Amino acid sequence: YCVIPKLRGKYRSRPFEEIVAEAEELAKQGVREFIVIAQDTTRYGYDLYGEEKLSALLTRLCQIESVRWVRVHYMYPESITDSMIEAFAANETIVNYMDIPIQHINNRILKLMGRKTTKEQITELIQKLRDKIPDLTLRTSLITGFPTETEEEFEELLEFVKTTRFERLGAFAYSQEENTAAARLAGQIEERIKLARQERVMEAQNDISAHLQKNKIGKTVEVLVEGYDRENLMYFGRTAADSIEVDTVTYFATEDEVLPGSFVKVKILDADSYDCTGVQVE
Repeated sequence: YCVIPKLRGKYRSRPFEEIVAEAEELAKQGVREFIVIAQDTTRYGYDLYGEEKLSALLTRLCQIESVRWVRVHYMYPESITDSMIEAFAANETIVNYMDIPIQHINNRILKLMGRKTTKEQITELIQKLRDKIPDLTLRTSLITGFPTETEEEFEELLEFVKTTRFERLGAFAYSQEENTAAARLAGQIEERIKLARQERVMEAQNDISAHLQKNKIGKTVEVLVEGYDRENLMYFGRTAADSIEVDTVTYFATEDEVLPGSFVKVKILDADSYDCTGVQVE
């Protein structure tokens, strides 16, 4: 269903030393957060070194002076190893945030998508991650209306969303991409049904997010300052639970002048389904 592998070709890892050298140079320029990202970061190293190297890379990045956060995106569930989980648990610099695109939870749909995991393996992994990594923020992405998806299979996905309670979730209606196997499947779903299913998933997630956000009121969080919002007359930034551009924002008032790239403590005073508002505290 995804045309990216055809466009980009086989997975190609950059040399370990090259990545570290680039990261060290960025740190010298004042970068405080590294985002490690690839089509599938969990596959890093296999083509060059014949083994998983992501955990070693993350550990090495944490040793670079002045870097405060290391964040990882796009960790496919079938390739997450115990050594990766241990790297997260052992290094405070690696934020407790995992972006794990699962796309669906019904076993028939997962197989049709070409996914290499089952519902049982996914649920077991999520429980393991939450047990091993305290205060973990889990982000995932889902597809509704994949060809031949029945109402019952969609309801299974919706119930999974409600019970798993992901901290971050995006749902997308299936798009019939040219030159993909899924586009040639019989049983394409009507657009209105795909969109209606997407809306139901996002409504459920909105309720979950609102509840999780309300639990933050009264707590003090660390915020990486990104700028000043002249409309709201407040600074804004992200917590360790928020990645750039795709997640929530924390707005805060302060009597001090703060610079983008600095870290401040903010007490949360209010929250809606996605954003928080607070005040800087010493």
